[in-house]
Amino acid sequence: MRVYVPLTLSGLAEAYKTGELGAGPLLAYAVTPALREWYLSDDIEELEYAALNRAALASLRLLAVDPGAARRRVVVAVDVADGAAVADPDRALDPSALGEVRVAGTVRLAKAAAVHVDSDDAEEDVTAAADALEAADAGDDDAQFVVDGAEDHELLWYATQEIPNLVGLGG
Repeated sequence: MRVYVPLTLSGLAEAYKTGELGAGPLLAYAVTPALREWYLSDDIEELEYAALNRAALASLRLLAVDPGAARRRVVVAVDVADGAAVADPDRALDPSALGEVRVAGTVRLAKAAAVHVDSDDAEEDVTAAADALEAADAGDDDAQFVVDGAEDHELLWYATQEIPNLVGLGG
């Protein structure tokens, strides 16, 4: 099963050093029954893209509480065993939890299929979105517009071999 783990660049650097994304339960996003129902599509690529975007929003939330982190959203696509990722049935109807899963056990970075990261030119919009997130959550339409501005930037795809260069450890 493919899951999408939200991180920051500093979180990705730590994962690269330790070889793992963290010990479970780890928050991730995946194609869940609730996401399928919400998105109304049978196209698995569209559904996985929706799960990736949910993880990108979760990465933005990580940035909002870590002012020292580089202002670029990071999502790691990881393949885990079927049954390792489970949606919380108590949050199934919560719109903010669409696609949310918990992954049990340690998730090795070696299981990553790819890394998705904002380009440098997204930093200004991502910074503004992280700053506006609290107000957007409180219902401020102008703040939500700013948050949506970050979503206008597509995350770039990187092979896992490129992680050292992404986190500044490359040669």
